[in-house]
Amino acid sequence: MDEIKKMNLIEIVDSSDFHKIDFQDFVVKSDIQTIVSEIIETVRKKGDRSLYDYTDKFDKVSLRSIKIKEEDIHSARSRINSDVIKILNEAIDNIRSFHENQLQESWIKEHDDGTRLGELVRPMDRAGLYIPGGKAFYPSTMIMNAVPAQIAGVKSIVVLTPPDQNGLPQDLILGICSILGINEIFSVGGAQAIAAMAYGTESIAPVCKITGPGNIFVAEAKRQVFGKVGIDSIAGPSEIVILHDDPEIPIEYLARDLLTQAEHDEDARAVLITDNLEIAGKVKKRLNELVPSLPRKEIIRKSLTQNGKIIIVKDVDEGIELVNTIAPEHLELLIMDKSKINKIRNAGAIFIGKWSSETVGDYFAGPNHTIPTGGAAKYGSPLSVRDFQKHSSVIEYSKERLFRQADSIAKFADLEGLHAHAEAVRIRKHKVE
Repeated sequence: MDEIKKMNLIEIVDSSDFHKIDFQDFVVKSDIQTIVSEIIETVRKKGDRSLYDYTDKFDKVSLRSIKIKEEDIHSARSRINSDVIKILNEAIDNIRSFHENQLQESWIKEHDDGTRLGELVRPMDRAGLYIPGGKAFYPSTMIMNAVPAQIAGVKSIVVLTPPDQNGLPQDLILGICSILGINEIFSVGGAQAIAAMAYGTESIAPVCKITGPGNIFVAEAKRQVFGKVGIDSIAGPSEIVILHDDPEIPIEYLARDLLTQAEHDEDARAVLITDNLEIAGKVKKRLNELVPSLPRKEIIRKSLTQNGKIIIVKDVDEGIELVNTIAPEHLELLIMDKSKINKIRNAGAIFIGKWSSETVGDYFAGPNHTIPTGGAAKYGSPLSVRDFQKHSSVIEYSKERLFRQADSIAKFADLEGLHAHAEAVRIRKHKVE
């Protein structure tokens, strides 16, 4: 193992050393927190004017208008190749078909005494979608955020995305908006976009919830406005964990799937957990061969050097315990006994078998690719229709039930020292009109 460890790109460690592994936790520095706080406060005070100023400062673009005209939205669609339009429509159909299964409905249960209890499920009034458009340009994110909101029944959807040097968002983003029937779009990016959606400006009405990924400034802005509005999550670096014990899986598949996340950014995390030291060495060797020829080689090199790991375990069961500890965003199960999926407790999206590369989930399969990162899969879930719905409890007590339970309810209130609570029930039982 010592000879293999001399290779410099990705570290091979034994599972017994797992507790020593440093994945360089995603921490927002105080200076970034201060900058974002100042941006949010400026947007609150100066509104649209601040959005023009920040676009000029950060994006180096002087805009005449931040609102995108409908003709620009539709003309962008006309510039997209027909084959690409076909692919986009197929992806949208797959994603819509999957998410339609998540739609929740209101329910009311009527009891024998006439009491009615239940929940009203309603869509949010307005959703704000942040779609990256600079270094991280992901048109797929437009689909993944918009489709669940539409299925939930959100009537008002606004999209904020950074402009290119012509002052307009990327054609693919605008084209997808046209396909989906979304026409409220603004050329605004960064923390200022999050502030505008949270607090509103002269042109942008505030939203109820903000979804969509972004850079560290966007993530910090979402953290700071949470409470004023809802957010989907605070996204950290992308992650993939591959759990492997199947000798029939080609080395090329293992190496290429690790690279799917390593190419995102320098902080991305690519981890292979395997019970086979020989395969670990071959994967490491293949990564060293591949990286120099890849377009994003510098990003990948930093990602694998800083956060890339190949962990050797004695068996798959030990590997599963590591998976549950890491709680990865993406988990690929390339194992012989697929029934062991039942032992996975913590993972955002699980890809089973050699034909289920993480890539198919990013674009086409149907499940959402906005997935909890940084261990948040221990309590969080992928973005869904449920994120754009809200539930109101319905309580309609009958006279019979209130009279039967009044003394217990009032005494419970007394236990907490809340006299008015108790009397509001007692008066109904003892001084009935």
